[in-house]
Amino acid sequence: MSKIIFITGASKGFGKLWAEAFLKRGDKVAATARNITLLNDLVTAYGDNILPLKLDVNNRQEVFSVVNEAEQHFGRIDVLINNAGFGLFGTTEETSEAQAREQMETNFFGSLWVAQAILPVMRKQKSGHIIQVSSFLGLTTLPLLGLYNASKFAVEGLIETISSEVAHLGIKTTLIEPNGYATDWAGASATQTSAEIEDYAPVRAAFAEAGDNPDTWGKPEATIQPILQVVDSANPPQRLLLGKIAYNGIVQVYTQRLKDVEQWKEVSINAHGY
Repeated sequence: MSKIIFITGASKGFGKLWAEAFLKRGDKVAATARNITLLNDLVTAYGDNILPLKLDVNNRQEVFSVVNEAEQHFGRIDVLINNAGFGLFGTTEETSEAQAREQMETNFFGSLWVAQAILPVMRKQKSGHIIQVSSFLGLTTLPLLGLYNASKFAVEGLIETISSEVAHLGIKTTLIEPNGYATDWAGASATQTSAEIEDYAPVRAAFAEAGDNPDTWGKPEATIQPILQVVDSANPPQRLLLGKIAYNGIVQVYTQRLKDVEQWKEVSINAHGY
């Protein structure tokens, strides 16, 4: 049976790639974007199976309206892929208030608004799957991405909490945690802090050197089959790392975290007081 998929940020990157993959296999897609003209090629190819909808996830009222329109059009929404977001590059000290708020507004609050809008639909259905595109930087950090890291850490906590609140209603959640991929995330979709502080030049140089290694960046097309598997799974994972950098990095980070926890075990237990 074909599924009804609601995707945010569907005009480019993962969003467009995955939208086309669903359409190719016969699913129907409500594809949202700020600029829906970028979806014209999919409309031409797949006709009524795609519903392009203009959406700025920062606008909570618009989010609810668009979700309602998609439900009315298709009759249900089986899967949400909450993909809209962008990267802010620069050190934490260099980040302006406006940049910090914009990063959180889109990456965190935008995800919150879409989740809040989709949950009434899925509660009514007593079924649904919320797939949130996070990042492996929601579990660990890299320098020069402090506010991006923070936005994804927040998203991780949000979706994990929702999972515990809606499981009894037949609603599932999955956090998708990619490493860097050769999309426009670090290009056209990225923003940069305006003022560079010279003391951070060595950090920037090391970051740039790591990014120059082509092996760092995954191939976006390689994510298609994993996403289809998650959507089709009767028991989807709560988290799915995408890419060998993400997998190896998180295994290393969590091994060290557990080691630190055990090393300070007695101090932690004694801090309980009895």
